[in-house]
Amino acid sequence: MQHLSPSLKTVKKSYPPVTEVSRKRHAEIVHEIFKTIPEGYDLLNRVLSLRRDVAWRKFTVRKMRFFQTKRLLDLATGTADLALEAVSIQSDIEVVGLDFVREMMLRGKEKIWRGEHGAAAPRISFLQGDARDLPLRSQTFDVVSMAFGIRNIPVRDRHIVLQEMMRCVVPGGQVMILEMHLPEHRYIRPLYHAYLKHFLPRIAALLTNNPAAYYYLADSIANFPSPSSFASLMAVAGLQEIVQYPLTMGTTFLHIGRK
Repeated sequence: MQHLSPSLKTVKKSYPPVTEVSRKRHAEIVHEIFKTIPEGYDLLNRVLSLRRDVAWRKFTVRKMRFFQTKRLLDLATGTADLALEAVSIQSDIEVVGLDFVREMMLRGKEKIWRGEHGAAAPRISFLQGDARDLPLRSQTFDVVSMAFGIRNIPVRDRHIVLQEMMRCVVPGGQVMILEMHLPEHRYIRPLYHAYLKHFLPRIAALLTNNPAAYYYLADSIANFPSPSSFASLMAVAGLQEIVQYPLTMGTTFLHIGRK
């Protein structure tokens, strides 16, 4: 396990509970958090999920169906893990990765520049933007995805994001949300909650220059709606044929809806 480079200045910060922040402040906090944690972000994902995040992304990409535009829009693309997985598995697609935090996308671009993912990487382009108001034309993608990003959208704006995703997908296309939840199993749930509250932030403190970010992110998981409630939100947004796949004892779900 690698420790944080001493050249990076630790951010001494604390964040209020997710349930106590305003809509505007929520967006500001999320932007600040992801601006300060690109260094070590990928490593933390692997460590904290025991590399299950890799399997979750592979599963997601294998459920994607490209039948018309051969294009994927990946929202909250971050360091482009899902985008890179998509072009690695799907040999004939192009991906637009969109995020509103420039620093996260720069880390993704660095992975591409270093050639870590072979000849598939040039099929990814990046765009800075807000998922609540996508600067893209309607019906231009077969699939629109978001991995571990919807819970960081202010609660009252989540339906707007889902509607924007649906606007950009072609008729019959997929809207895919990969997100973490509290497991519903009565024995696993308290153990996972304890993991989020105590273990995750302490490990994160060794690998990031903003340890408080992971207290906030753990809180966002604990306060995210149940899978059934989220499915209802997708239906209200207008999505149909909604299916949900529980992954790793229900700690993560892949939600898929069709336009």
